Amino acid sequence: MVRLLGRSWARSTPRLGGLRARRRRDRPRRAHARRARHTPRHPVDPRGAHDGGHGPSAGRRSGLGGRSLASQVFVLQVVIVLLLVVAAVVALVLQVRHDSTQEATNRSLAVAETFANAPGTREALSSSDPTAVLQPRAEAARERSKVDFIVVMNTDGVRYTHPKPDRIGKKFVGTLEPALEGRSFTEEITGTIGPLVQAVVPVKADDGKVVGLVSAGITTENVGGVADRQLPLLLTAAAAALALALGGTALVSRRLLHQTHGLGPFEMTRMYEHHDAVLHAVREGVMIASGEGRLLLANDEAHRLLDLPRDAEGRHVLELGLDTDTAALLASGRVATDEVHLVGDRLLAINQRPTDLKGGPAGSVATLRDSTELRALSGKAEVAREHLKLLYDAGVGIGTGLDVTRTAEELAEVAVPRFADYVTVDLADAVLSGEEPEAGTDLRRTAFSGIRKDAPLYPVGERIRFVASTPQARSIGTGQAVVEPSLREAPGWLAQDLERTAQVVEYGIHSLIIVPVRVGHLVMGVVNFWRSEKPEPFDEEELALAEELVARAAVSIDNARRYTREHTMAVTLQRSLLPRNLPEQSALDIAYRYLPAQAGVGGDWFDVLPLSGARVALVVGDVVGHGLHAAATMGRLRTAVHNFSALDLPPDELLGLLDELVGRIDQDEAAEDSSAAITGATCLYAVYDPTSRKCTVARAGHPPPAVVSPDGDVEFPEVPAGPPLGLGGLPFETAELELAEGSRLVLYTDGLVEDRERDIDVGLELLRTALAGADRSPEDTCQGVLNALLPDRPGDDIALIVAGTRALGADRIAEWQVPSDPAAVGEVRASVTRQLTEWGLDDLAFATELMLSELVTNAIRYGTGPIKVRMLRDRSLICEVFDGSNTSPHLRYAASTDEGGRGLFLVAQLAERWGTRYTPAGKVIWTEQPLP
Repeated sequence: MVRLLGRSWARSTPRLGGLRARRRRDRPRRAHARRARHTPRHPVDPRGAHDGGHGPSAGRRSGLGGRSLASQVFVLQVVIVLLLVVAAVVALVLQVRHDSTQEATNRSLAVAETFANAPGTREALSSSDPTAVLQPRAEAARERSKVDFIVVMNTDGVRYTHPKPDRIGKKFVGTLEPALEGRSFTEEITGTIGPLVQAVVPVKADDGKVVGLVSAGITTENVGGVADRQLPLLLTAAAAALALALGGTALVSRRLLHQTHGLGPFEMTRMYEHHDAVLHAVREGVMIASGEGRLLLANDEAHRLLDLPRDAEGRHVLELGLDTDTAALLASGRVATDEVHLVGDRLLAINQRPTDLKGGPAGSVATLRDSTELRALSGKAEVAREHLKLLYDAGVGIGTGLDVTRTAEELAEVAVPRFADYVTVDLADAVLSGEEPEAGTDLRRTAFSGIRKDAPLYPVGERIRFVASTPQARSIGTGQAVVEPSLREAPGWLAQDLERTAQVVEYGIHSLIIVPVRVGHLVMGVVNFWRSEKPEPFDEEELALAEELVARAAVSIDNARRYTREHTMAVTLQRSLLPRNLPEQSALDIAYRYLPAQAGVGGDWFDVLPLSGARVALVVGDVVGHGLHAAATMGRLRTAVHNFSALDLPPDELLGLLDELVGRIDQDEAAEDSSAAITGATCLYAVYDPTSRKCTVARAGHPPPAVVSPDGDVEFPEVPAGPPLGLGGLPFETAELELAEGSRLVLYTDGLVEDRERDIDVGLELLRTALAGADRSPEDTCQGVLNALLPDRPGDDIALIVAGTRALGADRIAEWQVPSDPAAVGEVRASVTRQLTEWGLDDLAFATELMLSELVTNAIRYGTGPIKVRMLRDRSLICEVFDGSNTSPHLRYAASTDEGGRGLFLVAQLAERWGTRYTPAGKVIWTEQPLP
């Protein structure tokens, strides 16, 4: 608007003459003279013969006739509308062509790949008559997918299918080389049915060899047609726009002619006065200079901003007493946009444009705007924007993990150097361990960040006791932030450590903000913001920003604290449920490793369980999921395995009982909470017998064991996998392995061989390589496996057991076949006595004879043959009586009047442990006695 006013003033210069120069001192007199000279206008000639083109005849002229402005505007509007229509049509055609080609490419490639990978395509290519199988399928797929053809061919390009049967058996027209190399591709060609896009896709065998090709094609016109639908609408809109332009131009033209009819000097004078009033009312300086650099016009605001003299108009710009840069700009007439000049105590933004751009008189128009206050406001807005950006970055960058120390470090890092030069975070020790802190001022420096590393502040890790006068102690006590604008003049802070605080002040740190790390009523510590580079102290606005920053970080610190507490509880629970010490046994030399995941507590577990007959059971399991739920489920399963193993069950039966237990756990949890995740677990149970060197293994969805022979060869024996625990419905199977003495049996969980970046097959091969090698102890084997396979940050728990096998020598085993005759009991006693004398165990002869007499007598009386007695000299003396009956004896207490029923009671009193286990051929009653 101001520029139009300037141009109006410049163009009116020849007509107004000296009127502008005398505007200020003669304005009242001019107005009075104009009113005195003014006389009412007489009616114009009805014929309009002498009205200068402004009479009624001019009003009756068409608004679009001749060379009127309205006709020029109308022609311009027509040209613009036509250009827009042409541009829209061209854009529409190009876009539709591109979209049609792209749609044809996508559809043909999708159809070809789908048909190439469809079940039966690869098999049909190798059949005796591919056309008979593939032709109906291709035609059906072509009709459903709306493509023009689907052609299946061999690698020589000979067609097996085609919409036109007469072309079957002929060579395919197109490029085949990329597809023969195993790559899918598309191409645009012009065929007999017009421009089309066709895709060629290879059909690969299992080994990756290309055994055939599939091509699908579609003409672009079949996926196009958008232009045909949109072009009429576009042309209709253009016609409507032209009609509206014609009507609008005619209406505006008639209106303008009507309003300007008979415009005379009085109306022009009033227009000038209105322009003059607006010019001096705007709050923006306006200056008009001639081509020679003389000031022709300056409104009131320009006088005020530049402090111009009263007689400035008519003088040269360089003579107005302005500063050199501003005067040079106004006198030059060059184009300027928002150039800022310091004039007195004001910052003026100057815009300048020449007036002769469209044939006007030579000169320039300049506008001046006072940007002093705007600059101050923009500075505040920039500061506010930086503060908001800091808070946003803090929200994104603080709390990325669930570690209290790391969260404190992120807070310190995000505030340096954008808010403070140094930041220290002091937290209570209880917070670092996940507990709620007690009231007090003893804190530990947890994090530090600064523009330099040599600041004489307390180092990270040091325990600090703040004295009562310090602002830190006040902040902890009141829960409010404190600002110390000048540390040199803060006696309470100086009293903390006279030597260190003096070093801090000497170092240049001069201002401090202390904000408590508080969530609700809980104060976990303080954050200290130190300033050294900026000379200004911290102010109240920055104090508010610091409070907001720490408030956001406090939530993340508290979340990390709570997670630490829960994680510690889960780890404690998990550790308490895992075996702390391995039981004593002689069958296996065992080494193990258990590594929890970096994040969360898992449900991996293992156990070593001594069984009767010098046998040892090894068990490894994995409960799905992490956290307390997984750890608790793991504890329940481990307890169940302990109980079931006491029954001397075979591995497959034990896993069956575990499967039922997990199923019941699932049902209980589902009944309590329908959204609870179904418990799942895997398990491997192995029983090793040192007398026969046989190991019976069963697994429920668990990775297979590895066996390292004494010469260092590694194999993964075939053990039936079985379903994971909890699925139910399927039985478990066992595998019996015969292990040479000195072999190593390796059990593990899937966290060792599988993670997000490594497939289980790759992990098993790495495990094979790590286990290979002879003359390695189980302990060395464990360490070697972890060094080779352990990831940097395990995402799952890892349990590993390496058991070196031992054999019970023949000199430590004695066994006798017993006929089903009560007289044989005496022979058994004699044989047992001789064997105990040979082993040097005469002290056990009496009790052993008594127990075996009772057990053999029961076997002869109540059992079935064959009957066998075996004695093992291991860590204890083991006596076993085998018979073919499945009936288990029960301990009972005979009354004083009973003649029998005291045999098993006597056995239980003499033996340290006794029990029954079942075998495929019957049962075994065994006893154990400690060696003297």
